[in-house]
Amino acid sequence: MHNGIPLLIHKASEIVLDKTRQIQLALACLLAGGHLLIEDVPGVGKTTLAQTLAKLLGLEFQRIQCTNDLLPGDILGVSVFEQTTERFVFHPGPIFAQTVLIDEVNRATPKTQSGLLEAMAEGQVSQDRRVHPLPKPFFVIATQNPREQSGTYPLPQSQLDRFLMRISLGYPSREAELNLLQGLDRRELLQEVQPVLTADDVMAMQSQVTSLRASSALLAYIQDLLRVTREEMHYERGLSPRAGLALLHTARSWAYLQERDFVLPEDVQAVLPHVVGHRLRPNAGLHSSEDQRHCEELLANVPVP
Repeated sequence: MHNGIPLLIHKASEIVLDKTRQIQLALACLLAGGHLLIEDVPGVGKTTLAQTLAKLLGLEFQRIQCTNDLLPGDILGVSVFEQTTERFVFHPGPIFAQTVLIDEVNRATPKTQSGLLEAMAEGQVSQDRRVHPLPKPFFVIATQNPREQSGTYPLPQSQLDRFLMRISLGYPSREAELNLLQGLDRRELLQEVQPVLTADDVMAMQSQVTSLRASSALLAYIQDLLRVTREEMHYERGLSPRAGLALLHTARSWAYLQERDFVLPEDVQAVLPHVVGHRLRPNAGLHSSEDQRHCEELLANVPVP
């Protein structure tokens, strides 16, 4: 593990109080090369977490507030005809940043959601038959209200699958909330934050994560987890091979944060609820809020190698 990671987690925990595990999960998502969905009520620190990570990692940050009149070009960019040169010139949108916060993504129209998530998946924007690569590293943190309070256009299952992980922050403990009430405004603290790492450090760590060893027994364990979801009557459909790859990549990054060069079943178990919870589609009659219980049952039903 890069020796700046413990300091980064410590510094982030001073701003985003009582959320050390969520900070670690967000870092695991970034190091695995994925994108993060935070599903929670307004006002619990989702924006603060995104801004804090971007500043500590030395990454350029952009924020996009989704509304139902937001167009794909407002996010991706547009080509504008310039009379002086007599040609179209592409003007990049706010998606062209290393860390992008997409607030309330479920308030954007399906067309805008589709354009955004396509750019996330491909790492590029196509405009007028030209391809414009997005910066590296590229990390999207999208937020949405809980599903029972969902916006006008909830993300369909196929779009949810584009996010490597989904987490929630939840309310702070009583002690942490008292510190918030007594302390400085989080925006003031963010002004003083200095980078601990650089974009080059992040890309180097992402490369190191891919080389962590996963034994054949561990791969068989992941396959067994996938198989149970495909055979279990609780779900309309089982987890896809892409979900299996997501679970492996994230388990590798979690092991990296634990300062190991190999993956254990405990790493898979630690990240599984956040990797597969939003990918499991319950059968009719089962409420989606039971995701956590289904994940716990899944882990309990598959023997550890």
